[in-house]
Amino acid sequence: MPAPFATRPAPKLVFGPGVLGELAAHVRELGGTSVFLVSDPGVARAGYVERARALLAAAGLPVTVFADARENPTESDAAVCAAAARACVPAIDCLVALGGGSSLDTAKAANFLLTNGGAMHDYHGYAKAPRPFLPLIAIPTTAGTGSETQSFTLISRDGSHEKMACGDPKALPRLALLDPELTATLPRVTATLSGLDALAHALESAVCTKRNPVSALYAESAFIHLASAVGRVVTGQPSADDRAAMLLGAALAGLAIENSMLGAAHASANPLTARHGIVHGHAVSLMLPTVMRLNAANPAAAALYAHFATLLPVPGTTPADLIAWLENTLAAAALPPVDPRPFDFAVLADDAARQWTGKFNPVPLQATDFTALYRRALAV
Repeated sequence: MPAPFATRPAPKLVFGPGVLGELAAHVRELGGTSVFLVSDPGVARAGYVERARALLAAAGLPVTVFADARENPTESDAAVCAAAARACVPAIDCLVALGGGSSLDTAKAANFLLTNGGAMHDYHGYAKAPRPFLPLIAIPTTAGTGSETQSFTLISRDGSHEKMACGDPKALPRLALLDPELTATLPRVTATLSGLDALAHALESAVCTKRNPVSALYAESAFIHLASAVGRVVTGQPSADDRAAMLLGAALAGLAIENSMLGAAHASANPLTARHGIVHGHAVSLMLPTVMRLNAANPAAAALYAHFATLLPVPGTTPADLIAWLENTLAAAALPPVDPRPFDFAVLADDAARQWTGKFNPVPLQATDFTALYRRALAV
């Protein structure tokens, strides 16, 4: 008999080339009459912010644009966005988040503060916001974080840059518009790092201790989509079908996380980002193969890895086959080398041991274990 579990709701998913054109109709479907559009400068330069604004304006919907979301948003970034939303005239009643994970996280965080007040550290954890949220439509322009299908926002503390997972069932986007045409202009490095992050989401959620029959379905489907396309993404040769597979795979991986959790690769990656500025997708990629070798000592995790190996474009049969495929994919990505000599592994390990995600790794890890993990992963 499976262990007891409870599922979380999923947003309505609208997938297909060109579905951005349906944005105004979906705003009205949610009862929206005045929109606050959150994005970032890169997406604005690509022309997608103006396209979304024009679609809303043409439908007679007042729209205010906030295109200043920053990578790895902090508590202060969330407060600035919320203040801009409060100042809107007429008052907004619907949020649209257009961009990568940072834009989506900024919009979610602003929703906490706009509707419930306080500061983001008040919501560190889950279900600490008593009042209703405004409806949020998430439109990802990268295939990576899966934030469009999750009820959490990741916000860094001011000063320390420690990542806080702030979640609430009301923070879940009401609708996710998945338009693969919006990922066509992604630079290769961005598409690579976001795609590798999505792949890690599928592989970690599949074996974490909170996995269940529902999250397993999402993780497996996500992996099939991602594995079919990521090899061409990391070499800069994705087709339209590959971009569609990556976008859908990332959303499904987000649903796998939403219904389970992650593991030690993310727990050990976050301190590398916070303390040394290594981009999240790169940091996770550095740690994931070593974490998977460690987890393969767990019989249940090993069986799942072996199953995922059978789902590869060239099927394998063992955990080693899956890990070898992952390492070949990472080698093809040609990520820049990281010099670990300035790293204080004891400090990183203490940070990693405090990360929430690491508590759900199939092989339990203490700070000393994370120290050894960093040394193996970074070949020290």
